[in-house]
Amino acid sequence: MAQQRVAVDVGGTFTDVCVFDEDTKSIRVTKVPSTPDDPMRAVLDGIERGGVDLSEVSLFSHGTTVATNALITRDFQPAAMVTTTGFRDVIEIRDGTKDDLWDAYHDVARPYLRRRDRFEVTERVDHDGNVVTPLDEAEARRVAALLRRRGVRTVAVCFVNSYANPAHEIRMREILEEELPGVTVCASAEILPEIFEHDRFTTTVANAVLAPLVSGYVNRLAEELAAGGYRGDLLLLHSGGGSMTPRTVERYPVRLAASGIAAGAIAARHVATQCGYANAISLDMGGTSTDIAMVHGGELRVTKEWSVEYGYPIIFPSIEVLTIGAGGGSVAHIDEAGSLRNGPQSAGAVPGPACYGAGGTAPTNSDANLVLNRLGTSLAGGAKTLAPELAEAALLDHVARPLGLSLEEAASAVLQVANANMADAVRLISIRRGYDPRDFALIAFGGAGALHGAEVARELGIPTVVVPPNPGVTSALGCLLVDIRHDLSAMFHAVGEEADVEEFENTFAGLEAEASARLRHEGVRAEDAVLQRTVSMRYLGQWRSLTVKCGSGPDALREAIELFHEQHEREHSFRRDDTPVQIYQLGLTAVGVTPKPVIAPHEVVPGEAPAARQTRKVHFDGPGWVDTPVHDRSDLPAGTRLRGPAVIEQLDATTVVPPGARAEIDEWLNIRIHLTEA
Repeated sequence: MAQQRVAVDVGGTFTDVCVFDEDTKSIRVTKVPSTPDDPMRAVLDGIERGGVDLSEVSLFSHGTTVATNALITRDFQPAAMVTTTGFRDVIEIRDGTKDDLWDAYHDVARPYLRRRDRFEVTERVDHDGNVVTPLDEAEARRVAALLRRRGVRTVAVCFVNSYANPAHEIRMREILEEELPGVTVCASAEILPEIFEHDRFTTTVANAVLAPLVSGYVNRLAEELAAGGYRGDLLLLHSGGGSMTPRTVERYPVRLAASGIAAGAIAARHVATQCGYANAISLDMGGTSTDIAMVHGGELRVTKEWSVEYGYPIIFPSIEVLTIGAGGGSVAHIDEAGSLRNGPQSAGAVPGPACYGAGGTAPTNSDANLVLNRLGTSLAGGAKTLAPELAEAALLDHVARPLGLSLEEAASAVLQVANANMADAVRLISIRRGYDPRDFALIAFGGAGALHGAEVARELGIPTVVVPPNPGVTSALGCLLVDIRHDLSAMFHAVGEEADVEEFENTFAGLEAEASARLRHEGVRAEDAVLQRTVSMRYLGQWRSLTVKCGSGPDALREAIELFHEQHEREHSFRRDDTPVQIYQLGLTAVGVTPKPVIAPHEVVPGEAPAARQTRKVHFDGPGWVDTPVHDRSDLPAGTRLRGPAVIEQLDATTVVPPGARAEIDEWLNIRIHLTEA
């Protein structure tokens, strides 16, 4: 009987493998370098290095950056868009905004499809769904013939007002499938039946261009796993914090566009809940970037409007994660004004930081940590040896000499800038939304998160930092903690008090029927299915809406309206009970509950840390060079107490406990760092 669950998370620098043994309730981890040219190669390398027998695996979950990278690089197969006459340029006009309002020379990234690949067909439906101009099927077939000559492999059909009546879009899809056998066709009314054409068009276009690439990758990986003996479904983590099988990925590949970053946020919530923290901020610092998410009241924040590149929103629910260019490989440089900057440029996996000895010459955060002896001279259990002399040369050439600093001052300055960048990002996701970070714990993980977590927390006044047992592969663990999940929606315009309750319930019933069918298609048993209703509402006359949970029954709508008032007051500091509330959209989250790993707690035996395996001088801001004990994490059982300064090393990460802080190992083997002065 299969007794192992495997999760694989592909990052920009490393691919992490997490294996949970159901018999021993233990976890083992493996890290291998990512292979950007073919991510699947790193996945299979990690499985092999981890000694995983696929015939003994009961569940295989995967977080991937394939979709994200494809949207960034625009590495698509030939694709096209078919739209209503006069709406060819909607995805290029966008909403007219810019990510940097004051930079007149900075342009928004180009659309995923060039203008020459966007075609018009005569048809028109009004906002109520009435047919104004029938679909010109002869013209539709001429467009199909042109697409066939161009060798198009995927098409997005985006007609205006199709959310109100999808008949023309569906017929256009049928014509294209008749004329272009084997070509993937995505209709916007089936992908995202929402009112705003720019949001709907860009989401559908992104879905279409990703379909051949993502489906190809997922199906190839599923075949490789099956050939190795795995008999279950490959589960793919999607942006909403759930998972999908390859069958669903073929229809909604765009949902994988934030696959990797969602896993870390889910794992952080799990760790926070274990430790008894209802409020927590996750700091997932990898080799290329840092992902920050917020858990409040035990729940992750979810957004319905996000993008890989500004100007091209993807309107599917996604865990709200703020990503900045601050990772172990982020490059320190001096700008034109002579100021020291850190990131967003990254040395990546190849050539990597200067200390890797793989040809990189630019100084990075890893080089600075190595020069200050916060980082040892080997990574991944000795799989990679670091060269301090190369790190010193990079910092001297690019930072120290140009700024007139000593080597230690230069390295310290590089890390201070990186920490300030991360602290500012935390402020954006907390203080900007009315939350005080001092009321939260910081969950620091990723390959570099435990190196920087205490300093970032001190900058923000956060009193406690929690470092999970395997910080470098915590995101992979998150892949084991997700359920199968689908998100559906339908437009519903009505003033709350005047809404037709019967129509309200019938619309939800239709969504629930479709959701149940999707879960059955993925093999979810009826007793494992959970459906959660939501309603998006706004005060009459407002533009943006808020989404609240909704129950069922005669009082459900009234209770949802009251919840809207409360949430609006929390988000925007005011409420207007005397103003009519307009219902904008109904939503449904369908969850297929999957078994979760049950990790047994360890017996806590309070005591001081054993003698360190070694002592080395480590540089800290303020005291300078300090003799610091260097512990191996495997030597620290539950209940161990120690005081900073200390360095704790393990296979996948290094944790720094700064002077003045105290740390303890809890029953889950998390390191809890308490910053007393905070």
